Amino acid sequence: MKKHKRVLGIIPARYGSTRLEGKPLVDICGKPMIQRVYERVKQANIDVVVATDDKRIFDAVKFFGGNVVMTSKEHKTGTNRCLEAFNLIDDKCIDTYDVVINIQGDEPLLESKQIHELLSCFKDPNTEMATLVMPVKDIRDLDGGVFVVKDKMDNALYFSRSVIPFVRDVEKENWIDNQTFYKHVGMYGFVPKALKEFANLQETNLEQSEKLEQLRWLENGKKIKLANTKYNSVAVDTLEDVQKVIKIISKS
Repeated sequence: MKKHKRVLGIIPARYGSTRLEGKPLVDICGKPMIQRVYERVKQANIDVVVATDDKRIFDAVKFFGGNVVMTSKEHKTGTNRCLEAFNLIDDKCIDTYDVVINIQGDEPLLESKQIHELLSCFKDPNTEMATLVMPVKDIRDLDGGVFVVKDKMDNALYFSRSVIPFVRDVEKENWIDNQTFYKHVGMYGFVPKALKEFANLQETNLEQSEKLEQLRWLENGKKIKLANTKYNSVAVDTLEDVQKVIKIISKS
């Protein structure tokens, strides 16, 4: 295994959003959100590129000096957009990348240390795909999100929008005293071969039911390595989320 892996971080950023159109360009304390995410990722000392489908986002990234590629408007998932971006960049590179990271473009408080936590999964040469989870410490955190159960080797068994596992014969307010629950943190890492394979697989039944694309990989008999993270970033989906992030940044 190589001592130093060559890593590419890709930030998918589309203009259309049902809850907050033009989300990547929302102003957060004088900078568009996509710039704040980009700058956070750069702190991890990896190569970064924004993959967008919109000239307004493309121009905004160029304006602040970031790397950006234009991709198709037809992609159904961020992973498929990442693959097109990777292919565009890889064709121009002499040396290919060892790991490609799909980074959410709506988390302007992203901690760059999360990227290194994710990369730790690839110390195992058998890892093809990896993601982050956070142990639940507060019972209120069971009220929403995506949950994951894992095996003893830190491979995901299943992801669900329901709280899993179910703790039988115990009142729900006491569940976290009897079981460790893990919430999914939506950052993914792939070796290039796995990224290509994943993006070319057909959508699966469980994926369509839960609306969780990572289930496509599990349902095809593949493994997803999990790493714990200590950092819980704030995803921006609404104007209320924008105000929450602005308050946090203003206090820092």
